[in-house]
Amino acid sequence: MEHHIDHLLMHYGYFGIIIALIGGIIGLPIPDEVLLTYLGYNIYEGKMVYFNSLVCAFVGAAGGISLSYLIGYKFGLPLLLKYGPKIHITETKINRTRRLFEKFGPPLLLVGYFIPGIRHLVAYVAAINRYPFKKFTVYAYSGALLWTFTFITLGKKLGQDWILVERYLSKYSIYIILLALILCVVFYFYWRKRGMVGKV
Repeated sequence: MEHHIDHLLMHYGYFGIIIALIGGIIGLPIPDEVLLTYLGYNIYEGKMVYFNSLVCAFVGAAGGISLSYLIGYKFGLPLLLKYGPKIHITETKINRTRRLFEKFGPPLLLVGYFIPGIRHLVAYVAAINRYPFKKFTVYAYSGALLWTFTFITLGKKLGQDWILVERYLSKYSIYIILLALILCVVFYFYWRKRGMVGKV
């Protein structure tokens, strides 16, 4: 995997980060967290600049989730059901994400990046449900910044041990999903409370 990422960075530099993350977010089989963590390791090695890497990663994540929203808005559920399975987006995953979005909407956009499978679907589901694009960008872009910052910084801080992130992700993925869902619930009730206060 490192060889492929090295090839990407060597030939396309920072632009390669943007393209890879756009592809990963819309559903292509790209290990996004591994890419971001390895990017942090390259910063640790002095091969890349932290700020530039973070900006490009954010642009890629934000661009990918925006593109997913536009595809979902224009073509809707039929296209997702027809072509989704080719990029591992099954009807079961779509229905699960729709139920989550109906309950937790905005906070799911914020923390959905950290939940495997959800980050590839939440924008499509938001668009299908005609969630306003301006509100979508507030939560989705905030989540993109938090997600990219977390994994790039982890890679930078861990240095030679950056590979531990990949190992822990695969070993403790269920706990990561549960933690993300708990955060989602907390953000949801916080958001609801703020909304109710605003109406008073």
